Amino acid sequence: MNDIILVLKEQFQNLGIIKRISGYEEKATYQSHYLGLVWQFLNPAIQVGIYYLVFGLGIKQGKMEEGVPYIVWMLMGIITWFFMNSSMLGMSNSIYKQVGMVSKMKFPVSVLPSVNMASNFVSYRWMMLLLLAAMLIAKVPITIYWLQYFYYFICMIAFLFSFGLLSATITVLVRDYHIMLQSILRLLFYLSGTIWNVTTMDSFKGSEVLVRILQLNPIYYIINGFRDSFLSRQWFWEIGAQTAFFWIIVLGLLTIGSHLHMKFRARFVDFI
Repeated sequence: MNDIILVLKEQFQNLGIIKRISGYEEKATYQSHYLGLVWQFLNPAIQVGIYYLVFGLGIKQGKMEEGVPYIVWMLMGIITWFFMNSSMLGMSNSIYKQVGMVSKMKFPVSVLPSVNMASNFVSYRWMMLLLLAAMLIAKVPITIYWLQYFYYFICMIAFLFSFGLLSATITVLVRDYHIMLQSILRLLFYLSGTIWNVTTMDSFKGSEVLVRILQLNPIYYIINGFRDSFLSRQWFWEIGAQTAFFWIIVLGLLTIGSHLHMKFRARFVDFI
């Protein structure tokens, strides 16, 4: 518990540093490109267009999904996935890439995963504006359920931080982990309800046990939660078992990640 408190304390005490460094990283990434930071919106928008052509017009043939156009339904999931995927991959490699630079400074290494996550927020904000515009065009009704978005946003940040801290530490100790994580995330893209509804797919009909297992995926919980909010389907306490399981996973990841981080961080440079 002391490790968790110390790690969380370092995040809140260094919010200003996290914001400044993430801003520098954004500019450094795109400074040699003619369009600059526009690529933070343009790149995911192009990917959305490709997925819509393949799954929306190709497989779904332009059909509605849960009462809204498929493109709107897909955006609710794929925007979240883009942010989580880029954050999980970046956070897992954040300490390995930067620890040599900060090892000689009075700098809390635990904030490096948070810096990477913060640098992805610009793209996420632009894509969320695209989603809001799409929902307004599709005349998706604004209801009190939309307030639930803030709960699931907190869930997303809590999971990403817990997972990112653990992954960043493991990557320093076992370099192969980062490559393995890339493969696992490619698989999770199709198993997390990002581009299709696992509860209504013909392939899963009659396989209630398999569907329940897929619903225990924390990424599925978050993506489905955003859809619950914007489509006014249900409150998070109505799926109490999934909610409890999600927070148990987050607490477990945070506990293990904080312990390993504090145990090995004085020796990170030696491992690298």
